[in-house]
Amino acid sequence: MKPLKLKVSITLDNDIVLKIKGLSEQDDRSFSQYINMVLKQHIAKKEKSK
Repeated sequence: MKPLKLKVSITLDNDIVLKIKGLSEQDDRSFSQYINMVLKQHIAKKEKSK
């Protein structure tokens, strides 16, 4: 069973949105999937450095 997902709303700078859209297309992921992946990687890196 897939984990439940929570819908959130955030405000991002336009240049960041454009870069993420480009990166997500290159990675063949949706915008949301790409942000989720990047945030998971960031959290794992922070937890590892504790």
